Amino acid sequence: MENLDSLLHGFAVVLSWQNTGLMFIGILLGIVVGVLPGLGGPNGVAILLPLTFSMNPTSAIILLSCIYWGALFGGAITSVLFNIPGEAHSVATTFDGYPLAQQGKAGQALTSAFTGSFIGALFGVLVITFLAPLVAKFALRFGPPEFFAVYFLTFCSFIGMGKEPKAKIIIAMCLGFALAAVGMDTISGQLRMTFDIPELLRGFDFLVAVIGLFGISEILMTMEEGLAFKGKKAAIDLKVVLKTWATLPRYFMTLLRSSAIGCWLGITPGGATAASFMGYGVAKRFAKDPDSFGKGNIEGVLAPETAAHAAGTSALLPMLALGIPGSATAAVLLGGLMIWGLQPGPLLFVEQKEFVWGLIASMYLGNLSGLIIVLASVPLFAAILRIPFSIIAPAILVVCAIGAYTVNNAPFDIWLMLIFGVIGYVFKKLSYPLAPMVLALVLGSRAEDAFRQSMLASGGSIGIFWENGLVGTIMTLAVAGLAWSFISSLWNSRIKAKAKAQAA
Repeated sequence: MENLDSLLHGFAVVLSWQNTGLMFIGILLGIVVGVLPGLGGPNGVAILLPLTFSMNPTSAIILLSCIYWGALFGGAITSVLFNIPGEAHSVATTFDGYPLAQQGKAGQALTSAFTGSFIGALFGVLVITFLAPLVAKFALRFGPPEFFAVYFLTFCSFIGMGKEPKAKIIIAMCLGFALAAVGMDTISGQLRMTFDIPELLRGFDFLVAVIGLFGISEILMTMEEGLAFKGKKAAIDLKVVLKTWATLPRYFMTLLRSSAIGCWLGITPGGATAASFMGYGVAKRFAKDPDSFGKGNIEGVLAPETAAHAAGTSALLPMLALGIPGSATAAVLLGGLMIWGLQPGPLLFVEQKEFVWGLIASMYLGNLSGLIIVLASVPLFAAILRIPFSIIAPAILVVCAIGAYTVNNAPFDIWLMLIFGVIGYVFKKLSYPLAPMVLALVLGSRAEDAFRQSMLASGGSIGIFWENGLVGTIMTLAVAGLAWSFISSLWNSRIKAKAKAQAA
């Protein structure tokens, strides 16, 4: 009952004229961010984050979180109409969404995608509403050893659950750790890897890095591919929406499974992309006609979109309750909270109740508003996508440069942004994941501080990480997950080697 009272108070905060207006603005901006290749949720939030510095934290987080929801919705538009994933998690949506559009069923495919997205996000918000306060109360028992154990579990989860080769994930993460170490050591006050460059005294700002890694690298990739937009016409009227909604109850189990998969991979940092592919794969496995997948099956649109939105929303739970982001966008929002003077973690629910419950209430209203807006605005955004990329790319580049410059009002950060853009481009060409690098860059210094504080308290004994049941359990899970991923990889390699030997 206390949580429900707090949630009702949160709705009162959100329903002020200012916050309601910011919510709608954020959704519209987010849809544009999701629709345009070269942007995306993490970069859209990162670019616009400096514009929120003068706002109060509640209004700022409502604007940025609604940009996030809008970006999740917008990624489906290009996937269905143009066979171009506007977001990484929308790749799986193209498998059946674009064939449906080619069959003249674009309206049905988009309605299904948006409705599945809404259901997945609603499922994720319900999980946050009822579990976040419990997780936060439990986390009040945390000290430096426990926080390091959670950070360690997060890093191990990225390695264990990542689809990419383990070596590439580790290399990306280690580079993130190295970048996080640049600047002044918070424990000893010594300078590290500054190379007598004054601008590096403050280290690499995660915001500048994210803009380069996600935004500039995507522009470079798109320029190389010589992308040309050739979209399908789409008009969604009330008749199409109602007819599509009437068919959705038969996919109840698919929606439920995909929502559960998404929430699990959102809380444990699997991410929306992994959730969308897993949701698609599970739906195909349990389908009565799996052969129809890839040829225009509505279930193949519902499953990945539902899972991706559930993952994208529930990724905010560990960020709010533990201060650990479950996705790249959550990592950007985490940095925003720290800039606004808020410390994510269990005390946030005690010291900043209005902020937390205002954010949770905005999730409910933002997703409902997003569903309505995106259904009405599909033809408009389809028209935008017919603008030549030669016009869109420079505009995106200018916005990225402004976003990087305004972080510290330093021209040097624009050069850093471009350097990170090249790094992101090289990573993508070599199929290295960016998410582990961003995670390590954001959490690397905090994990180091927690580890060194633990070592100081224990006199250098690593046994402090198993001194009680809580920290010992978390560390054991992390080590077991890390070991299991390597064991399973070796086992799979042996099976493949035997299969090749028998075939020869």
